[in-house]
Amino acid sequence: MFDFLYSTAASLTSRLDNPSIPWKQLILTFAVGEFCLETYLQYRQYRVLQRKTIPPQLKNEIDQKTFDKSQAYGRAKAKFGLVQGIWSQIKNIAVIKYDMMPLLWAATGTFLANYAPARFQGEITQGLAFAFAYSWIETLLGLPFSWYYHFHLEEKFGFNKQTPGLFFSDLVKGQALSLAFGVPVGAAFLKIIQATGDNFFLYIWLFTLAVQLGAVTIYPIVIVPLFNKLTPLEPGKLKERVEALAGKLEFPLDELQVIDGSKRSAHSNAYFTGLPWKKKIVIYDTLIAKSSVPEIEAVLAHELGHWKMGHTTSLLAISSFHLFWVFGLFRVFINNNSLYESFGFHNIRPIIIGFILFNEVLSPTDSLVKLGMNIWTRRMEFQADEFSHRLGYARELASSLIKLQIQNLSSMDADWMYSAYHYSHPILTERLKAVGWTSEQKVSSSTDAEKTQ
Repeated sequence: MFDFLYSTAASLTSRLDNPSIPWKQLILTFAVGEFCLETYLQYRQYRVLQRKTIPPQLKNEIDQKTFDKSQAYGRAKAKFGLVQGIWSQIKNIAVIKYDMMPLLWAATGTFLANYAPARFQGEITQGLAFAFAYSWIETLLGLPFSWYYHFHLEEKFGFNKQTPGLFFSDLVKGQALSLAFGVPVGAAFLKIIQATGDNFFLYIWLFTLAVQLGAVTIYPIVIVPLFNKLTPLEPGKLKERVEALAGKLEFPLDELQVIDGSKRSAHSNAYFTGLPWKKKIVIYDTLIAKSSVPEIEAVLAHELGHWKMGHTTSLLAISSFHLFWVFGLFRVFINNNSLYESFGFHNIRPIIIGFILFNEVLSPTDSLVKLGMNIWTRRMEFQADEFSHRLGYARELASSLIKLQIQNLSSMDADWMYSAYHYSHPILTERLKAVGWTSEQKVSSSTDAEKTQ
């Protein structure tokens, strides 16, 4: 099998390393084409967001004022996304057309030559310096958009809870973490490719899988506490019922915690994380504050349904296969002189640059992968809803979905084409129909007793 892969890769390498291939023009065409597609889909969705009529399945659950506010929120995010997309497209075209990457590569090399010890002046160090400089420039250029989104758009609709101090604190922590983890991981990534020759894609694939599994372990233990406070769920009705549900499903529950999501946003959520034999369930304080115990239990039954049916394992397997495919293709492009020279890299082939350019070439296929993954994950969501339904939570699940939709002001409906391309979850009306919810039913108000833990 590997002999076939190697021979195929060698054949493709010789065919694609052709000076007559206009790599820069092709990549610019791909980028503009993808932008036009996304803009068209946004236009289709914007027309849906202009509707004044509540979907029939929700006519007994949502009043006109709430529906109008949800539509306004969706339109505001769509306009923001369009402006941000235009800016991103202009920036991307400028980087490609005016050979910004060779300029930044030369600048990082000059900086290291002048200020770094000799042992830190090789390709790996320069590659890392380039990557972080590029990332920091991207962060700075995107800062006004991030500020506007949180402190104007989200605040206007009552969702933003973070202060400017917390905003910048998160920014600094994020950059510090990217350095702390990015430097060793990035250095190892580049070193493996340097050291293993044409076989690098096998080793780099195994290394990436190890990093992914390590991240799953480290993230809840190290990363999350840096940004949020996690506290044990207090004894009470909610804890008893969640523990009983976990026991019934043989879920290896080790911890049941509450996260202070309310200090940044009014949005609600819940999730589970951890190792296969030792997991924790994390519930947002906003979900506890706004939902009844049976509704929270129904949401968690849905999440545990993903675990019970092996969805997380399936997604990891798909991701692993995709990575193997990507790294295998990268082997074809890593020594492509015509690709490097098209972007102003003459007589040098830095690995990190090759990977960036390769991702630009691969961009059109990413759209197809995204579409396929959305189809797959929506199927999993329906299955998890059905799992919760079979456990007897059909009404509570429908109730919680409707409440979460209202609380988050999520779009009540969506254009089918926009939804297929962008949404990893089915829209609310599809999920309600799947669990047998009809417009004649109505979500009952939660009593104080139900909300009490």
